[in-house]
Amino acid sequence: MKSFEFLSKKREEKPRNKGITMVLDKGLGLETAESLMNISGEYVDYMKFGWGTSIVHEQNIIKAKVEMYKNHQITPYTGGTLFELAYINDKLDEFFSEAHDLGFPAIEISDGSTSISHDKKVECIEMANESGFEVLSEVGKKDPALDKELTLDERIEYMQEELDAGSSLIIVEAREGGKNIGIFDESGKAKEDEIDYILDNFRPEKILWEAPNKDQQVFFILKLGNDVNLGNVSTEDITSLETLRRGLRGDTLGKI
Repeated sequence: MKSFEFLSKKREEKPRNKGITMVLDKGLGLETAESLMNISGEYVDYMKFGWGTSIVHEQNIIKAKVEMYKNHQITPYTGGTLFELAYINDKLDEFFSEAHDLGFPAIEISDGSTSISHDKKVECIEMANESGFEVLSEVGKKDPALDKELTLDERIEYMQEELDAGSSLIIVEAREGGKNIGIFDESGKAKEDEIDYILDNFRPEKILWEAPNKDQQVFFILKLGNDVNLGNVSTEDITSLETLRRGLRGDTLGKI
C-alpha cells in the first residue's frame, strides 16, 4: 500500500495502452537498474537501451537486464542507432538473431543518423515484425538542418505508412536534449501549432512524444492529459514524471 494513496489520482495499471512512459537506459549497471525498478518499475512501460550502448557491455549483463525489465512488465528494446548500424553494414539478419538471443522482444527502427529510403525503412519494419519483434519506429532526423527539411505533411505521411507497416508506436524525434529538433525550438519550447497539426492528422494514441525535459512533460500533460505517451525520460526522472501525471507537483496540481 502506498503512503497517502487517498490523495493520488488513479492511473491505468500495466499493461497500459495509454499514458505510456518510455525511459532511456544509457548503460545502467544491473544492480542499479534492478534497485530502481524495484521502487519505480510500475511507472515504466518501455526501456530503451540507448543508441549502441549494448555493444560496449558484456552479453551476460545485457541479457540479465533484459530479463529483469521483463519481470517488471517492462518492454526492453534496442535503440534505433543500433538498427541503423546493422542496416548500413548489411547485417540485419545477424542483428535480428542476436536481439532474439539476448531476449529483446522489441526493436526500434529509425533513420535519424543515416540515409535510408523510406520504402526501405518500411520494408525493414515489415521484416522485423515477421521476425517476431514488436517495432517502435521513429520519424525525424538527429541533425537539425536535415530534420528541418522534412515538412509536416511528410512527417505525417511517413508516420502513417510506418504504422500501416506494423509499428506499434511512432516516436516523434526530439533526441536526448529536446532542443532545436522536431517539435521543439532552440530553447526547448514546444511548437504548439505543429503539434496541433500532427494531432489533427494522426491517431494520438499511436504517438510516443519524446519529451526529455520537465517543462516539455508538463506541456504535454496539460495539453493532452496525464495519459499522454511520453518518451526519452531519464532514469532519474521516472518518479518526477509520475508525480506530474498524478497532479502531485505544483506544475500540474489541480490542473488535470
